Amino acid sequence: MPVIRVPRRPTALQLKAATAVALLGLVGWYLFSGPGAGLLPQDSWGPWREKRVPYWSVWVRVNSWSNAAEADGHYGKADDFTLKAYGTSATTTTVMEGVWFTLAPDGELTVDGPHAG
Repeated sequence: MPVIRVPRRPTALQLKAATAVALLGLVGWYLFSGPGAGLLPQDSWGPWREKRVPYWSVWVRVNSWSNAAEADGHYGKADDFTLKAYGTSATTTTVMEGVWFTLAPDGELTVDGPHAG
């Protein structure tokens, strides 16, 4: 006669361990893939580097732990912008000059528009 085995249920400890692993994986993905880069320590960000854009003072930094970059730009005291490309590109159009800035998560900055210089 064949032996019928009843499957065992996972124990509470096994379920807690699986939940903890899943949560840690999700938090790790959130922080290091880009979306949560703003929560990473300041030491994970590289130095601010100046990007040459006519008439603008633009500075960009890239996160060394994550797929993220930030940019800060000023047109004197008349206009400014901040871009945060956390996992995906970020785009803005300046108010005064109508210049389009696009920042990629790798720190690549593109400039376009009627007064881009």
